[in-house]
Amino acid sequence: MAQQNSFDIVSEVDAAEVANALNQTIKEVRQRFDFKGSSATVVMEKNELVLSAEDETKLRNMNDILQQKLVRRSVPLKAFSYGNIEPAAGGTVRQRVAIQEGIPQDKAKEVVKFIKDSKTKVQASIQGDVVRVSGRDRDTLQDIIGKLKSQDFGIHMQFTNYRSN
Repeated sequence: MAQQNSFDIVSEVDAAEVANALNQTIKEVRQRFDFKGSSATVVMEKNELVLSAEDETKLRNMNDILQQKLVRRSVPLKAFSYGNIEPAAGGTVRQRVAIQEGIPQDKAKEVVKFIKDSKTKVQASIQGDVVRVSGRDRDTLQDIIGKLKSQDFGIHMQFTNYRSN
């Protein structure tokens, strides 16, 4: 039987690093002069963050602080999709930020189509929220990884579970 090599394309975010970035953001917001007496908060709910502040300027400033902390902790900003700024209770504004876990079905189809259009001898299949790529030659798989890294699909991708059978 021929040797078969494979790897998985996933999109995951380290929840612990996100929590650490949130804690650092909250700590900095409490200490900054422009947030004195402010009720600005960042809360993590399941797979989303909820930012709230008195006005849009403070919300944007807090978002900038959060993004700086996330980048320092090597959390990809592509993994977050920002909702609209909406009015909340007590004259405040709120923004929901969804954390992407797994590759959405439409993006997975786009990745598979890109791999098939590359005319290499590999197979790509969608398995839930993961795309598995398999082929005979390791060099071909490495080439596919390079091509995928150079292409922007609008999501953060990691290449895991590299196997040689």
